[in-house]
Amino acid sequence: MTETKSSTEAGIEATFKKDLLTYLQDARDALLWKLEGLSEYDVRRPLTPTGTNLLGLVKHATAAEALYFGETFGRPFEAPRPWITGEAEPNSDFWATPEESREEIVGRYRAACAHADATIAALPLDAVGRVPGGRSTVTLHHGLVHMTAETQRHAGHADIVRELVDGVTGQRRGGENTAPGDEAWWAAHRARVEQAARTAAGEPAPRA
Repeated sequence: MTETKSSTEAGIEATFKKDLLTYLQDARDALLWKLEGLSEYDVRRPLTPTGTNLLGLVKHATAAEALYFGETFGRPFEAPRPWITGEAEPNSDFWATPEESREEIVGRYRAACAHADATIAALPLDAVGRVPGGRSTVTLHHGLVHMTAETQRHAGHADIVRELVDGVTGQRRGGENTAPGDEAWWAAHRARVEQAARTAAGEPAPRA
């Protein structure tokens, strides 16, 4: 027999969901806007030795949203499988093939997020599901915390990759949460940080 939650418990649960969704959506939005204004090459090109790229981060986030808020709770959503489940080529969800368009990947991500939001709205936080691949059971609350942390982490990856592409920084359009300063200010700041690192390590200053 299912217990009916009191109005107080329901209110607390609604607040928890709202708070988690606020931070999750903030990360989703940041991940997508990091692609804006870039060429087809720049959203796809690898900027780290392990191949990290902007469009691949969105593709991976799609797979994660679909996994944790789709099949885990018996609400499947068609999306790439995360390679970590053992059902795809290693790292296949972290990059886009030439045949996969930017519009297709971004559109599927938006759809996966909408599907996830519907799952979150439909189920209580203590609803139990099983992550595909033989993993242990998880609650919806666990899934929300996990996806919020994971998406924020990948939004941070996107911050660095976008800065490496064209120098654009910030959590949102307009550079919010980034210190004000022109190119000369940032060059001086970087030099100051470099000098601090060398001094701490006992290394000589770089030659002019």
